[in-house]
Amino acid sequence: MVVVGLTGGIGSGKSTILKCFKSYGIPVYIADDEAKALMNRSKVIRRKLIHLFGDKAYENNVLNRPYLASKIFNDKTLLSKMNAIVHPKVAAHFKQWLSKQDAAYVIKEVAIIFENNLQNEYDYIITVVADKDLRIKRVMQRDGVSQEKVEAIMKNQWSDADKIEKSDFVIVNNTLQEAREQAENIHNNLLKILNP
Repeated sequence: MVVVGLTGGIGSGKSTILKCFKSYGIPVYIADDEAKALMNRSKVIRRKLIHLFGDKAYENNVLNRPYLASKIFNDKTLLSKMNAIVHPKVAAHFKQWLSKQDAAYVIKEVAIIFENNLQNEYDYIITVVADKDLRIKRVMQRDGVSQEKVEAIMKNQWSDADKIEKSDFVIVNNTLQEAREQAENIHNNLLKILNP
């Protein structure tokens, strides 16, 4: 099964692009969503996260995401330790999900493919980009956060130029119409490559 990675910085509009591929009948796996679900569902992950972060890691039996975010934001070591707990479980879940798919290819959306040096896990990579000001505006509206907070997150992600250099396809998502056309072109190109 051909696995296409889809990535892009915060606010680039990855979710919008995923909807396009879903509309073509392509199965989509959103790694962040599955990670969040597993962090709430898995007793093993829960036990290890409480050991790592303390009892505040879960509140009312639910993952305390703001608390974890505050702990890992400026602490790369804690972030690495958390990823070492969660990522193998997500990888196993993805493998299981993949075995049930029957399509020309699947898309796995991961926000930080390059930052985590995961590019070799994909047959092709699509990077979604958008103008910086537009991305900031989108995230501020979506998450109700300050411009400073969005820019701080952006600083922890690779630049669009660096991602583009290592990607097979790029979608510029400044307007919905343009982005949809580009997604459709990539889909058609992939079908031609995979079924010559």
